[in-house]
Amino acid sequence: MPQLNPDPWFFIFTASWFIYLIILLPKTNSLKMPGEPETPQNKGKTEPLIWPWT
Repeated sequence: MPQLNPDPWFFIFTASWFIYLIILLPKTNSLKMPGEPETPQNKGKTEPLIWPWT
C-alpha cells in the first residue's frame, strides 16, 4: 500500500512548511491593514445619555 509509505509525503509536508515559514510568513506580516485604529482624542469625562422616555 503506497499510502502508508511516509517517505515522499513527509518531505513534501516539511518542505511546504519551510516555504511557508521562511518566505510567505514575513511577506504577509509586513503588510499593513488600511484604516488602522486611531487613539481617541477626547479623553475627558463622558456624559450619560438622556433618553426622552425616562
